Amino acid sequence: MRAGLLLGLCLGVVASAAWAETARPGDPFGNVAAAYLVKIDGREVWSRNADATLPPASLTKMMTALLVLERADLRSVVTVSREASRETGTRLGLAPGDRMTVLELLAATLIGSANDACHALAEHVAGSETRFVDLMNARAREVGLRGTRFANACGHDTPGMLSTARDLARLAETAMGNPVFAKMAGLEDGWVSTADAGKKFSLGNKNLLIGRYRGAIGVKTGFTGSAGRCLVALAERGRKRVLLVLLNAPDRWWKAEEILDAAFAHGSGASSARP
Repeated sequence: MRAGLLLGLCLGVVASAAWAETARPGDPFGNVAAAYLVKIDGREVWSRNADATLPPASLTKMMTALLVLERADLRSVVTVSREASRETGTRLGLAPGDRMTVLELLAATLIGSANDACHALAEHVAGSETRFVDLMNARAREVGLRGTRFANACGHDTPGMLSTARDLARLAETAMGNPVFAKMAGLEDGWVSTADAGKKFSLGNKNLLIGRYRGAIGVKTGFTGSAGRCLVALAERGRKRVLLVLLNAPDRWWKAEEILDAAFAHGSGASSARP
């Protein structure tokens, strides 16, 4: 017990020293991520490399879901194509010809980050993923995402597929303004089924803050080899609302909790190890 406690204290001292060496005014969390941004009640308070263009991984699905909600009837039934069924990475395991409603495919996309469901939705809305990507980039321009360029609907590493922490914060704010998106992003788990109920799929939210971190209400995670571990997190306590974007953050869960804690303490007079 004593050895474990001593080790923990030593690690804490090392971590504090590393932070002291890397922190700067306006950037109190040093190299926690390749880029990060924190907003409290809509006002940016801390950031690092917030305009650096980096791969967004499945944070891309925030735009996909937003477009689906804006352009599709949630009750419509989608027939899964062969192309959608061949998606790689995280997936439900849909087969060509499977039929699911837009609503259930959307839940699989947002909660479970399923690439086959995401691809099927893109084809349903625009006829092909290529045409859907055109819609994504047009909507990005409308929202003012100046550093963002989408190359596919689901977030796969592709040359030219880039975004920024500042853009993704704005996209998250826009998407969370849609009540259906906000409801789904905050669900800890659930299940979906094909239209004939022949197949059922359980969903667990990839955002591990949901159900674990007090006040967490969204929004999306992502991971690829090039993007690293990414997160857009939104938490609310009382009248205070904190939005955090982490791009390529190796220890995203612990660091996210640490930064969110600091943000909730910020300006409240509460004690905090950091600002």
